[in-house]
Amino acid sequence: MRTVVTGAAGGIGSAVAARLQADGHDVVGIDRQEADLTDPGAVERVFAAIGTVGVLVTCAGLTEGAPVHRTDPADWHRIIDANLTSAFLCARQVLPGMTAAGEGVIVTIGSVLGHTVAPGLPAYAAAKAGLVAFTRQLAVDYAAHGIRAVTVSPGWIRTPATTARLGGPEDEARQREAHLGRLGTPEDVAAAVSFVVSPAAALLTATEIVLDGGASAVQAASLLRTAPRAALGLPPL
Repeated sequence: MRTVVTGAAGGIGSAVAARLQADGHDVVGIDRQEADLTDPGAVERVFAAIGTVGVLVTCAGLTEGAPVHRTDPADWHRIIDANLTSAFLCARQVLPGMTAAGEGVIVTIGSVLGHTVAPGLPAYAAAKAGLVAFTRQLAVDYAAHGIRAVTVSPGWIRTPATTARLGGPEDEARQREAHLGRLGTPEDVAAAVSFVVSPAAALLTATEIVLDGGASAVQAASLLRTAPRAALGLPPL
């Protein structure tokens, strides 16, 4: 059986694909070049070509947004689809094969922003919160078929997308302080996924691993910064 990693062209997805391949998995990476993962027909076609899947890791997503009063409904649906609907469509394709085989692992990549919040990301936060509930539902519904489902939710991970949202060196210093002295890397997330899909995690299912160096235990510094809130049209806290 094969291992599929979505969003594999860069960032977390690329690191996950590389780590699982190093672990001995037969990895197939899917990104925008291979399929539009928000299109049911495109998802069905790409998975039909792959065959039976034993491990699915959904890393595909989109980190962008604006405050609710500036969010166009079309953008809301686009962000929800990229982060949540894509995981549903992929899981829907692999579950029949996993059920027939009596085993399988589905890992969804969430975010601490499904629990805490940062200014101007309402659709993203809603999608990531929904992803946790969706994954737990998978775990419960398919446990009798030997299928596990777990969400890995990173905090600030040093990728181009997250780095662009940091408000300069001072903000990065605050984030490092909240994250055990350093921001996470895609390889940190890949290491967690490697464990989740391994036999060592045989009893791990219907849960979420928060991978943020403890940052979600404290008030997010980014919520208190006046300049980014003003740029988004939000008043100071």
